[in-house]
Amino acid sequence: MSSSSSPSPKRVPWKENAFRQLKLVVPGALLTYYLGTLHEFWSIVIGLGGSWGRTIALGALGHGITTLALFLYILFLPWLTGVEPNYQAWRESGVLSSVIPVLTASIVIGWLLGVLTLGQWSNLGYIRGIVGVSSVYALTFGLLGLLPIPKTGKRKS
Repeated sequence: MSSSSSPSPKRVPWKENAFRQLKLVVPGALLTYYLGTLHEFWSIVIGLGGSWGRTIALGALGHGITTLALFLYILFLPWLTGVEPNYQAWRESGVLSSVIPVLTASIVIGWLLGVLTLGQWSNLGYIRGIVGVSSVYALTFGLLGLLPIPKTGKRKS
């Protein structure tokens, strides 16, 4: 199906979107706080887990920063280019077709490195490490979802 024949995406009212995102933000924040995920992670980043722990933690942090940067780039792409891309047909877009696979890889690799960091070099262990890293990701994606999308008058088909 060509992107020109697909209907434009429906804009979700702000309150409805905020409620959806808060379903990620609240549990993510509570679990992150309860498990002490950020404290455990930062103690490894500063070197309390040894050199390997610090190296892996810095890799996870680097992928996290890359993920944030790519999400913000995609979010503000309409403002930067003046044209709103068709996100549903991202494979056909020159920019999105290259950014989205890199974003996906960054999310997966960063998550795995985060789990390895917390599982191996913290008191959380692997199960709590999985929950902790997942809660940080849920919190982050929920907060990103609360950012308003810049609108342009033009729609790229």
